[in-house]
Amino acid sequence: MRILITGIGGFVGRHLTARVLAQSPAAELHGVVIAPEHAIPQAECHVVDLKDEAVLHDLIQRIRPDHIYHLAAQASVKRSFEDPWETLENNIHAQLNLITACLKLDPPPRLLIISSGEIYGAETVSETPPNEDAPLCPSNPYSVSKVTQDMLGLQYYLSHKLPIMRARPFNHLGPGQRTGFVAPDFAMQIARIEAGLQDPVMRVGSLSAERDFTDVRDIVSAYHLIMERGNAGEAYNIATGKCIPIRYLLDVMIGYSSTEIRIETDTDRLRPGKDNRSWGDATRLRRVTGWQPMIPIEQTIYDVLNDFRQQVGVSV
Repeated sequence: MRILITGIGGFVGRHLTARVLAQSPAAELHGVVIAPEHAIPQAECHVVDLKDEAVLHDLIQRIRPDHIYHLAAQASVKRSFEDPWETLENNIHAQLNLITACLKLDPPPRLLIISSGEIYGAETVSETPPNEDAPLCPSNPYSVSKVTQDMLGLQYYLSHKLPIMRARPFNHLGPGQRTGFVAPDFAMQIARIEAGLQDPVMRVGSLSAERDFTDVRDIVSAYHLIMERGNAGEAYNIATGKCIPIRYLLDVMIGYSSTEIRIETDTDRLRPGKDNRSWGDATRLRRVTGWQPMIPIEQTIYDVLNDFRQQVGVSV
């Protein structure tokens, strides 16, 4: 079994590597990274710009993978507003090159495309979470890129019968996530305050939004199960079906600290558009694969905070 993970050196890629090797220790594991410093020792890593069609096609021909997990993407909503074209070009062009490379293999590999729960938009009135048949309502350039990735996967399944599955994860967090996302931004500030590197003031954006948070370790479990048991052509939401206010996430994290911390709103951290509710119905995923989230959000928050405490040298 030959397995390829694009973006293997990233936050999710490292967790997926651990999951895949735990389940298939004899697998020949390859990874694609954008720069040598992102390589990891658990896999044979290849430095490739996925937008370079010729180089990527050559790599796929040489490896001839049985399974491909396509994680590599520009994943920051904030950054997508700052440079929309970078996000669109990076996410769409890279995936299209990967798909056309797979067309040249016989048999073609099973390919898992990572879409996003962001494609449904933020629910404002619905009392039930959207399933995979819900209308798409992208509200930022990042989610537009993910709609396109998702639909390209469906199109190439329909037009060429490529064994493509589409995962639609909602918000995920856990140890190893970089700043630029809500939980790491909170954790870094708390760790710096505890270390005496920052005044005891937390600067935050909107706390009224509600999100469906899943631990990254449960997310990669879902990816692996979809690869092993998912049906080609189908999309799968990955979500808990529960809405957690950002305020709750912050309160729990501050509760793990004995330091007195004041909270202030920073207008630079506010996103354009409305900040309401985003959650998902993962009934199809549970029915097809048996997946269930296992890690409580409170444990995830604790692990994220301790990860940043270690980075800044705070004793746990």
